[in-house]
Amino acid sequence: MVLCCYTPANCYVLQGPHLLDLMIKKYGGAKTLLVSQKLIFYDNSQQMGAVKINETLSYIFPEEFRSDILSENTQKIHVVSKGRALTIIDGKIADDFQSVFDIYKDLILYRSRILLQKRLDMLGVDGSISSLGRFRGKIVYIVGAQYPDESASQVWIDKDTFRPIRWIISKKARHGRQDTTEFRYVEWKRFDNNWYPMRIEIYQNNTLLREIVVDNIDITPLFSEDFFNIKKLRSTYTEAGQIEQKQHDPEGLSEVQKTIEEFKKIYK
Repeated sequence: MVLCCYTPANCYVLQGPHLLDLMIKKYGGAKTLLVSQKLIFYDNSQQMGAVKINETLSYIFPEEFRSDILSENTQKIHVVSKGRALTIIDGKIADDFQSVFDIYKDLILYRSRILLQKRLDMLGVDGSISSLGRFRGKIVYIVGAQYPDESASQVWIDKDTFRPIRWIISKKARHGRQDTTEFRYVEWKRFDNNWYPMRIEIYQNNTLLREIVVDNIDITPLFSEDFFNIKKLRSTYTEAGQIEQKQHDPEGLSEVQKTIEEFKKIYK
């Protein structure tokens, strides 16, 4: 019977939209969240070891998000609001700049099935495909691919808890290569009937590049009226020194190399 359940033809599998809806409902009913965490960056190629940076995440569900990083060397603000995104680094606007490594929060942010399904579709996850698989001893639902195919973009959801544990984003790169970004949502913890992952691992082509470790969560934060207002932020920060790092990426760099260079530019 167990073997039978791994054959889609012989076992009923919940449809992708239904799975996403169940996943969202299992998060809890919080309207806002304030998350304090550490962003850990690994650069094994340069023997730099691990670099840790404090980061604060602010959520207003179902579609407003802000990340604030303030260190001795830099300040970075990244805002997503109603389909628009804005990044500000050291007071300069990096227009429409959103690293693939900022996307991990989307599974948590978009607490509307329609919004989440639209976002996943934009990122290549085919919600019409679903299957059953296994990951680290757990049976999982997979949205976007037929198990065990990992070449397509897909979301893995724990069959027992309906919480996401894995998100793979796959895209074609230069010279026929396939670049894969993978987010793993680990150590889910309950806060007043709400659930949040206390650790998130971010891989590029099977290499661990970033890790997020949560320090504290506040489910009743208060935000100012303009805190997520992209139009207001644009008027506050000058565009004169607009960052153009995306346009100046050297030809032929892999996603791993680009990420390392991006990190050095922002956090050096």
